[in-house]
Amino acid sequence: MFSALRCSQCRQIFRPRAADGKFESPSGRVCESCESKAGATSRTIKATDQLLGNTQELIHGLKYRNRRGVVAELADQLVQSIIDDPESPKYEIVTWAPTSSVRQRQRGYDQSELLARAVATRLGIKCRRLLYRDRSAPQTGRNREQRLHGPIFRARPMRRPHRVLVIDDVVTTGSTLRAAAHALDLAGAEEVCLLAVAATPRERATNSRVA
Repeated sequence: MFSALRCSQCRQIFRPRAADGKFESPSGRVCESCESKAGATSRTIKATDQLLGNTQELIHGLKYRNRRGVVAELADQLVQSIIDDPESPKYEIVTWAPTSSVRQRQRGYDQSELLARAVATRLGIKCRRLLYRDRSAPQTGRNREQRLHGPIFRARPMRRPHRVLVIDDVVTTGSTLRAAAHALDLAGAEEVCLLAVAATPRERATNSRVA
């Protein structure tokens, strides 16, 4: 009989390995990919600022008041952080962590896509939709425990490995961006870097790992 589990880290459905006729996973509910890629759970997620003050006002205006004009300022902020980071790789593709279909219908746009396209234009590289979000509840309004289980993403397979920059507006627990990166790893990305405009104060992410 087919036995399947959902990985506690990437939330993908997987079939545990067979051992002595029984299906089991050495690490419990963790798929082989997460076991073999320890960095997937401690991947660096960078943010340019905390979700406070002017940055918070700009993001809230973009997400809840249809103020798309702030995209330029936020994109400049993201690009400047890349320029100022001596360890930034030479990215080949910019993509974004797509919001839920519910939120996109409500707003009429995906704010992370707008940011990603603006960043790509400023960097002079292509922006492509590489990630597709499975139907799931929006992260907004969920508590920390619920957020830690994050959404599930599928990524378009790559013909050759690319260095990918994933853009998001806000990082809270890091589960959304980690799930996006994991999907891109499975799709064949050479390197995945994660960058958000702001981190909630409790989960300050600039130059640190988001647990």
